[in-house]
Amino acid sequence: MSLSSRLRAGETILSAWSTLPEPLTIEAIAHSAFDAVVLDMQHGGHDEASVLHGVGHIMQAGKPAIVRIPVGRFDMASRALDFGAEAVIAPMVNSVEDARRFAAAMKYPPIGERSWGAMRNKASYGDPRSGDYLTQVNQQTLAFAMIETREAFDALDAILGVRGIDGVFVGPSDFSIAWSNGREVDPNSESIVEPITEIASKAAAAGKIAGIYSGSAEFARHYIERGFRFVTVGNDKAYLCMAAEALVKATRG
Repeated sequence: MSLSSRLRAGETILSAWSTLPEPLTIEAIAHSAFDAVVLDMQHGGHDEASVLHGVGHIMQAGKPAIVRIPVGRFDMASRALDFGAEAVIAPMVNSVEDARRFAAAMKYPPIGERSWGAMRNKASYGDPRSGDYLTQVNQQTLAFAMIETREAFDALDAILGVRGIDGVFVGPSDFSIAWSNGREVDPNSESIVEPITEIASKAAAAGKIAGIYSGSAEFARHYIERGFRFVTVGNDKAYLCMAAEALVKATRG
């Protein structure tokens, strides 16, 4: 089943987060227990070349690939899909206009304005020469608009109402900065639990998917209980450090 089908069926997807553009690192986490892998172009080291090759490694592992594009790089959203990604996360979508521009890049007509030129035609979408293929692509590729500012939170209902936006994704660190008016960076702040939970509730009511970045298993469980179904847990640098620390501690007894 595709990522879209699984999420729309109510399954909770736990995804790895890749910041290191090293092929063997991507391959390793793609073959781990995670359900999917996100390649981060915004704050991670990924560029177009590493996304092109990284998506291939993830697909070969039988997992869906997701790409977080840089701020405003909606052209890269289309390229990520051409490369074989099943979903794209767009940061700092703060208005209906931002959401419309993102959706336009993600979806073929009549929903959006995506240009034809897929490098990897996935068999699950059907015959690429048919109109059914375009319909399947529009249904099976997911556009996640990041909600991480007060402006985006205030426009949430309108953003969720944009045709072609399939879900929202919360960046809790940036959200905490915005919610505290720049006083703190604390993704675990009690003050943001209620508004973040409201984001998940409104997404569900709109028939959309709610996702969130989590830095720990405890944080992930907390927000899964509150309705989030696409949850990324930690990142590749953290996996390496945590495993190294656990190994050294076990060896020293």
